[in-house]
Amino acid sequence: MSFKNPNEEIRDVWCISEEEKQRILDFFQGAVYCWCKNRMGEHFSLQILMGGENFFWEGTPLIKLYEAKKGTADPVKEAAKCAGWLLKRVLADDKRVFDSEIEGLTKSYWCVDLKNTP
Repeated sequence: MSFKNPNEEIRDVWCISEEEKQRILDFFQGAVYCWCKNRMGEHFSLQILMGGENFFWEGTPLIKLYEAKKGTADPVKEAAKCAGWLLKRVLADDKRVFDSEIEGLTKSYWCVDLKNTP
């Protein structure tokens, strides 16, 4: 695992196909790579990467999570939970080391192993 805290929990997401999941993981890997390269040492979260101005997931692999959760009481919230677990998988598999903290209701991450940042 690439977390400074060895107790970070990683869950799988079962509501989409393996191919759809891989596309999301690749999409997140690109986002994390860009963040670590351009905002070195700064905290990020799923909300920062894929919320706010980026909350329209149409045209991205993330739309599959929303579509899979359409039948739930709050599909946006449920899709975001799944996206959060997939982001954690990307961080766990990354060669760099990440640390985390909870700020309010949001968990944020940052790269603590800058020597492995390309």
